[in-house]
Amino acid sequence: MQQIVIRKAEKEDCPRILELIQELAEYERARDEVTVTLEHFEESGFGKQPVWWAFVAEIDGVIAGFALYYIRYSTWKGQRMYLEDIVVTESMRGKGLGAMLFERLLEEMHEKKLNGIVWQVLEWNEPAINFYKKYNATFDNEWVNCSCN
Repeated sequence: MQQIVIRKAEKEDCPRILELIQELAEYERARDEVTVTLEHFEESGFGKQPVWWAFVAEIDGVIAGFALYYIRYSTWKGQRMYLEDIVVTESMRGKGLGAMLFERLLEEMHEKKLNGIVWQVLEWNEPAINFYKKYNATFDNEWVNCSCN
């Protein structure tokens, strides 16, 4: 029987998390969009002023998934958790790791007294959409994503 552990990410986990981020980018057909360096990633999560936090899912000591979040502020709702990515490596999907990670995020949200959790999902990603429907997620088709470099 495989031992599954959900724990807070540590700096030493960053190379593996970046591998999973690259796997996600390939799945989302955006492989060349990942430009963050390991050094920047580590500093952003474990430097003097971290801007992100994460949980990892280990199976027998090997990281098979992660959930990375940060705190955003809504002028209407206050502090909210923003789920940037939740990823389970393809070979380990269907074992409940995604649910374990998401439920740990919900616990963290309550522990930190945040006013909710928000995220985005690609409209064509039916497996992810169906996963979030299990949590009675609300889907908003009104807002348009914007970015600027």
